[in-house]
Amino acid sequence: MIAKLKGLVDSIGENSCIIDVNGVGYLVFCSGRTLGNLPGAGEATILIIETHVREDHIHLFGFSTELEKDWFKLLQSVQGVGAKVALAILSAIAIDELSNSIAAQDKTVVGRATGVGPKLATRIITELKDKVAKFALPPTKAGIKSADATGKPEGGTDIQDAVSGLVNLGYRQTEAYMAVSNAARSHEGASVPNLIRLGLKELSQ
Repeated sequence: MIAKLKGLVDSIGENSCIIDVNGVGYLVFCSGRTLGNLPGAGEATILIIETHVREDHIHLFGFSTELEKDWFKLLQSVQGVGAKVALAILSAIAIDELSNSIAAQDKTVVGRATGVGPKLATRIITELKDKVAKFALPPTKAGIKSADATGKPEGGTDIQDAVSGLVNLGYRQTEAYMAVSNAARSHEGASVPNLIRLGLKELSQ
């Protein structure tokens, strides 16, 4: 099982590259972002490899970081997302934007990828939102409303309410989510109106 390739770039195609390792050329399928970060032909590079073995073929998928490889595997845990679609998503959307868009349940961002229609985008959001939210949402007391006399939350979260407020003002859900999350991280305990105000400040920069 191949886990890493260290060699020279032989050639770069539309969705793959050939890495020359001691005279042996390995065909590696990659996202557009990974291909764009490769050096020129004849220069040294290292790719992290995910090997897929099937009855009729062996495919190598290459990544510039472990994080991209993890996302490649995570995306394929969703029904209807194969290797080709997972690479298309990673080509079209930066990982930080992808993470935040899923946490914000903004299917328009995921839908930008080739081969991802509205139904599949919704499925990706639904199945992955709980898995990626902890990476996109900063831990803060501003994210949870105070409990009432019964000990139950008063309902919703301050961050969600602030995001809704910004969306109502015409901002996209993902950019609103990122702005409010940044504001909540730097102003712990901020109220919803303050989060909206701070979020607007973030968006205006």
